[in-house]
Amino acid sequence: MIELIIKALYFFLPAYFANMSPPIITKIPFIKKINKPIDFNRSINNKRVLGNNKTIIGFISGVISALILFQIQKYLFNFNFFQNISILNYKEFGLLLPFLLGFGAMFGDLIKSFIKRRLNILSGSSFPIGDQLDFVIFALLFSSFVYLPSFKIILILIVLTPFLCILINFIAFKLKLKKVWY
Repeated sequence: MIELIIKALYFFLPAYFANMSPPIITKIPFIKKINKPIDFNRSINNKRVLGNNKTIIGFISGVISALILFQIQKYLFNFNFFQNISILNYKEFGLLLPFLLGFGAMFGDLIKSFIKRRLNILSGSSFPIGDQLDFVIFALLFSSFVYLPSFKIILILIVLTPFLCILINFIAFKLKLKKVWY
């Protein structure tokens, strides 16, 4: 079972990195100056469509992070250890799979933000389970056009990701990279 968990998490690393990179990239001072909200400050029924935290550069950086990480995995696939923890042959895939994983993760995050705004949940406020599974569901949905992992892999990702997200957010909070622990 441990081996399957490792394989699932390794497969999903591009989506995890896509989800984690925007808050880091968008804190870079010169990026802050040129970055714009992806909804261009538009509102529906006096509610922001997405909010200030969903930005153009954040979205793009998430997709690029997935592409870069997948290329690293593709290189590492030359080594037996990484072949043993892989559920797919990375040499058989070009850029479409990592693009779909990254794009799906970022798109899922936008959908969640849209829903949060409709429910009057402030940007940056906790939205339990939604905050942890939005990117997983959409990354898997989008990437399924190219590759669909087994049901066991999908189940592992859906069950473990909320715990991993909370752990990583708590660590980021303790390192003063985030203002809240969730």
